[in-house]
Amino acid sequence: MNRKAFCLAVVSILLTTGLQPIQAASFDCAKAQTADEKAVCADRALNDQDVEMSVLYTQLKPLLGMGSRGDMEDAQVAWLKRREGCGSDRSCLSKAYEERLLQLRGGFEALAKRGPF
Repeated sequence: MNRKAFCLAVVSILLTTGLQPIQAASFDCAKAQTADEKAVCADRALNDQDVEMSVLYTQLKPLLGMGSRGDMEDAQVAWLKRREGCGSDRSCLSKAYEERLLQLRGGFEALAKRGPF
């Protein structure tokens, strides 16, 4: 591929992806129905927090024993209800994400203390 064709392909990809709606990792923004989901999809900082939360949750869950895994799932369901209670209040949503992220990071820290692996 010559340089001109390559540049054209890159510009096309950037234009195409740049016009797509923000996509949160834990749910499909095109199907967002609740006020909290719509707020997360509309706000880049909340979206980024949602992506981080989803990645941490997904990575931590299989590292836990069955009982702890169930507790983690229950905590996530409770947290999702709390997030929904924030509605479109971005400050409330951001605080909820910050607290959940601290909890999930704490889960990794607890595993690291148990080591060795």
